[in-house]
Amino acid sequence: MTGHDGLFIAFEGGDGAGKSTQVRLLAQALRERGRTVAVTRQPGGTELGAAIRDLVLHGDHVSPRAEALLFAADKAHHVDELVRPALERGEVVITDRYTDSSVAYQGAGRDLGAAEVHDLQMWAVDALVPDLTVVVDVPAAEGRRRRGGTHDRLESEADAFHEAIRQHFLAMAAGHPERYLVVDGTEPPDRLHDRALDRLEEMGLVPR
Repeated sequence: MTGHDGLFIAFEGGDGAGKSTQVRLLAQALRERGRTVAVTRQPGGTELGAAIRDLVLHGDHVSPRAEALLFAADKAHHVDELVRPALERGEVVITDRYTDSSVAYQGAGRDLGAAEVHDLQMWAVDALVPDLTVVVDVPAAEGRRRRGGTHDRLESEADAFHEAIRQHFLAMAAGHPERYLVVDGTEPPDRLHDRALDRLEEMGLVPR
């Protein structure tokens, strides 16, 4: 948990799941309730993060271990420069992807070892975990259909890669149900948003 007056929420899931839509809807709802909301994404969210994002996703081949280390560097800088300061000001931080993506993509997808990548990520962010992580779940084939093409190196991977990532997200959520919510990404976006907001209310993280 954050350990601050702020609120930290992450949206996770495969490419094409609809995370960005849910981030936007939740940010709007919380702003309407009077909260100051910082919306960000990973990789990216800072000037350094944007450079890492372009290098890893759109540059030449990056070895799996180098990929994991670059994403960890993005997380470390992002948390220090943006996430923690916002939480300490009492703001809500909503991020499109966080450490779970690295564990799933590099640990499970790249087969580097989920435990090893998790430990690396936790070191990078000094053990900061979200108050709630919402996993927007869609089958790999549906994610590919929604993307409508290949836009970066990870999206170009085969469905088997993306399905392994999907299953790892679900396993992480099953292992810590108290701080995860899994929603069916094939349902209408408004329904998914309502479920996320209801869960935050049930947890006492936002007023009803």
